[in-house]
Amino acid sequence: MGGRLTIRDDLGVACARAWQRIARCGTWWNGAQRIAIAAETRNALQCGLCRERKAALSPFSITGEHDGGGELPGPVVEVVHRVRTDSGRLTRAWYEGVLASGLSDAQYVEIVGVVATTSALDTFSRGIGVAPTPLPPPQPGEPTRHRPARAKPGIAWVPTLELSDVAAADPDPYPGKSPAEVFNIHRALSLVPEEAAGFFHLDDVLYLPQAAIRDFSREYRSISHAQIELLAARVSAINQCHY
Repeated sequence: MGGRLTIRDDLGVACARAWQRIARCGTWWNGAQRIAIAAETRNALQCGLCRERKAALSPFSITGEHDGGGELPGPVVEVVHRVRTDSGRLTRAWYEGVLASGLSDAQYVEIVGVVATTSALDTFSRGIGVAPTPLPPPQPGEPTRHRPARAKPGIAWVPTLELSDVAAADPDPYPGKSPAEVFNIHRALSLVPEEAAGFFHLDDVLYLPQAAIRDFSREYRSISHAQIELLAARVSAINQCHY
């Protein structure tokens, strides 16, 4: 007989906060568009084109139309589906094609942030054996369209923001983190600072806060550091994550 599963209080709070954040107006997409991106993240798992591409030696050898919800433009659906189902085989040429289709680099980053957050939340639900959380109603508002002036290319396809280059007018992409605690994985979403901060607030609770990752003097979770990293490494390998 299975026992009752106890969920840490901070997990429930963090997940609820993440859904609320997705439903709010973002930097480049409004609340309705962000909820549509979250819905498309779920649609991608049943998309016939994505299944064919995933099974192909090269995803670029398969053409066709995505099985989308019809609420988002084709280039947005392409980004959502590819990031959700086959991110390990994205290429710079594909990314540049996305920009040529009319999306900006910052719009792309925000899409990636919403897809990553939705995927993390749904994976957590599946892991504890419950149905995915119903998508919340979108909240009103207009995107701020704030682009950090000092973001620059270098470590990624998209421009990123160093902690030292965060201006007074910029939202903080790295709240509570010292320079020693900001790594490339944190910088990845920093062109949209609020998306970076929001995603890693959830990540700190689902995984470990940055300071705890290398603190081997104590265990912060019900499983050990070694067990956490074994699971993370296996999942990364399955997802073809090269980071």
